[in-house]
Amino acid sequence: MIAIAERINGQFLDVKAAIADKDPAPVVELAKKQTEAGAAYLDINVGTAAADQQDAIKWLVETAQGAVETPLCLDSQKPDVIKAGLQVCDTSRGVLLNSTPLDKKSDPEVLDKYVEMANASGGSIIALTMNVEGVPQNVDNRVAIAAEIITKCMELGMTPDRLFIDPIILPVNVPGAQEQPDNILAAIDQILLMSDPPPHITMGLSNLSQGTTKRSLINRTFLAMAISHGCDSAIIDVLDEPLVDVVATAEMLMNKQIYSDSFLKAYRSMAGGRR
Repeated sequence: MIAIAERINGQFLDVKAAIADKDPAPVVELAKKQTEAGAAYLDINVGTAAADQQDAIKWLVETAQGAVETPLCLDSQKPDVIKAGLQVCDTSRGVLLNSTPLDKKSDPEVLDKYVEMANASGGSIIALTMNVEGVPQNVDNRVAIAAEIITKCMELGMTPDRLFIDPIILPVNVPGAQEQPDNILAAIDQILLMSDPPPHITMGLSNLSQGTTKRSLINRTFLAMAISHGCDSAIIDVLDEPLVDVVATAEMLMNKQIYSDSFLKAYRSMAGGRR
């Protein structure tokens, strides 16, 4: 599992305050803790925490990569913000660019821009199964959008092994959304058959449990289900130990890790190295 650590995000109050005050301490602490917990990448997302998102992402990138060697995942649906982050990012460590839809009304070529930046930096992208019509509500539309993404990326010189497809998980407590987790699993099954090698499958896992009272339980249960269908990456709270234990156990039971009585410890010791 390629674990992308979610906590350096302006939606969290401690990070929002750190951005506002240009206080590096909370960001440095999160970067170190998430790295120690086995993160393969640190997600860097300004969110709505700053009016000048380009300046804010530069500050976050410089602060996080000054604290740890862990590669970064630059997260914004605005290409200009990603571009600003790349200007100060040490891409020699590896880099992920997140999150581009197939297209959107305000920018029909948005995917092309992310692929171009990834190709120039030697990085990879996370592409959302989302287009000008928004987030699809059924399996067929998710799969169709994923097929277009894969085709376009390959045409632009990006091999599928550098592409992460995010089928977009929705909050389970929204009316009508309880059928979506099953749709996601069915979509993953089909997306993985579209190319050889297949793309990576990732997701913003915490979106699933937003507004619920059993967040960790919901997240870890669905992640185990997704892993069994071929999901090999997720943006998660790597500081949630029960969640990480479920990832390690699911991979061991699927024969992706060798069993030993200390398999949980072994998983943590090597998790961050799988990049």
